[in-house]
Amino acid sequence: MRIGVIHFCLRAVFKLANIIICMIDLKSEEKIINFLLSKNLITKKKLVELKAKQAKTLQSLEGLLIADKSFTPQSFNVLKSEVYQIEAADLSDITIERAVLELLSPKVATNYQMIIFAREKNVIKVGLVDPNNFKAHEAIEFLASGQGLKPEYYVISASDFSRAYKQYSGFKEEIGTAIESAKERLEQRGELLSEGNDQEQSLEQVVKTAPVAKIVSVIIQHAIDGGASDIHIEPSHNGDGRVRYRVDGLLHTTLIIPGYLYDSIVSRIKVLANLKLDETRLPQDGRIRDEINSQEVDLRISVLPTLSKEKIVMRILDTSAGVPSLAELGFEDYHIKIIERNIKKPFGIFLLTGPTGSGKTTTLYSILNILNSEDFNITTLEDPIEYYINGINQSQINPEIKFDFAVGLRSILRQDPNIIMVGEIRDNQTVELVIHAGLTGHLVFSTLHTNNAWGAIPRLVDMKAEPFLLSSTLNLVMAQRLVRKICTECKAEAGLTDKIRQRIEADINTIPSMYLSEFKGNYKFYRGEGCANCGGTGYKGRTVICEILEIGPELKDLISRDFTYQQIRDQLAKQHYVSMIQNALIKALKGETSIEEVMRATQQQ
Repeated sequence: MRIGVIHFCLRAVFKLANIIICMIDLKSEEKIINFLLSKNLITKKKLVELKAKQAKTLQSLEGLLIADKSFTPQSFNVLKSEVYQIEAADLSDITIERAVLELLSPKVATNYQMIIFAREKNVIKVGLVDPNNFKAHEAIEFLASGQGLKPEYYVISASDFSRAYKQYSGFKEEIGTAIESAKERLEQRGELLSEGNDQEQSLEQVVKTAPVAKIVSVIIQHAIDGGASDIHIEPSHNGDGRVRYRVDGLLHTTLIIPGYLYDSIVSRIKVLANLKLDETRLPQDGRIRDEINSQEVDLRISVLPTLSKEKIVMRILDTSAGVPSLAELGFEDYHIKIIERNIKKPFGIFLLTGPTGSGKTTTLYSILNILNSEDFNITTLEDPIEYYINGINQSQINPEIKFDFAVGLRSILRQDPNIIMVGEIRDNQTVELVIHAGLTGHLVFSTLHTNNAWGAIPRLVDMKAEPFLLSSTLNLVMAQRLVRKICTECKAEAGLTDKIRQRIEADINTIPSMYLSEFKGNYKFYRGEGCANCGGTGYKGRTVICEILEIGPELKDLISRDFTYQQIRDQLAKQHYVSMIQNALIKALKGETSIEEVMRATQQQ
């Protein structure tokens, strides 16, 4: 009992301390300003100019003073040392030992702008850009107490932190060592065979060797650490292979694999995914489930035969993170209200459209998670199952045994469902069954590949859906894309050329005024300048842009008979309809994404 009371009191004390220190953190910059003024290192006029620039660019005071040559990174760091009464450390020429660096994860390092740069027995040296950051101290104290370490704190410059942080990407060195080790082993056994010789006999032995296993492990680990959604391992015509990661929607090459190791790496992945090693002529699909850094990870594996060798794509699914909410995905409040209004309907069809990789399945999981309760029997038919949700009956199709969406949907209708999710409408038979399910008192969710929301209507009619049945069952059609979010650490106001600004403002003027009231005619746009937090790209994470077509009585009437495009446009205007490009521009005005991203994501519109 006493222990419980003590724990309660301690928690209360820590909470109070947290509040007090957070208040102090807000005054960190003010402390530096007062010091600069007291030492006549800056004039009040200069300070006003800097404050005005800071409001526009959202840069730190340190960054602005270094940019205008008032200080060097080293001299400003010495100044911070005097202000905070903490020793300064110069990391400009320090190579940090890998084991020391990795005492702190890259994510924690960027969150708190700190680095562990040295260790002597049980003493670790910690560099902080802001020594007043209580949360950073708290994180280090927690880490140190768990490993019997004693921290010593130093103040470091932002540029030193950025340089030190880059040492986390020692991935290529680690891979290079493993590749050299694999090459040596092959040479020792006379297995580094020249072109044209048969390598199949030794392949199984090579797959089991430590270096090949290490290469695959590091490739996966680095992808997860870098926030990649997909890993592409693909052959090239010269015999080598390359590894590409898709980060925030864009692919970039990370590694070149020597030709003599390519087959071994592909085979290692096939072994982990329980796929057939000797089958190289047909596509194969599998899964790898693993725990990496206490994080449960699902890898969806797709193997495709190409002209020379097999190509592998691994989709990374972080199952430990759970299913995100609609707000977390980036949906606006007005869109969430429309979605919630339509998922409360007892029957009908809810369609989601967009290209592959636009986040359709994740959005559907978020919606099903809202509906998930004991009152409903929710059954899904997927290809493949990406997230497992307790309380929902999830089934995976298997075309090899003729268990496709049409066959599965017939069976689901005999399972007394309230809500059905069909992964994708691919053929006329599935369309017919989905409409039948919507007509017979079921709420049906599914996806379709079209460029925009309205395009789903003629697409379904083209797939032999009767217009009068479609108008009776269709509740809502939503189209979506994903755009990269501007990094909050290096966000700054962006200038536009007159030509682009005129074009953008012409599009903004078509947005219903109710969605622009917060901007009061003051249209500003932003971009990321690139920093350690975003790997120099200026972007960190992605958010959804969408358009939602709510099928009310007037639209139902138009769908059931011949109509003109102008009639549709007039009806959408009455709904205060926001198109995808308009939604993207609203996000750009809010500073969530850049104009470049808006143009990239909507150029096909």
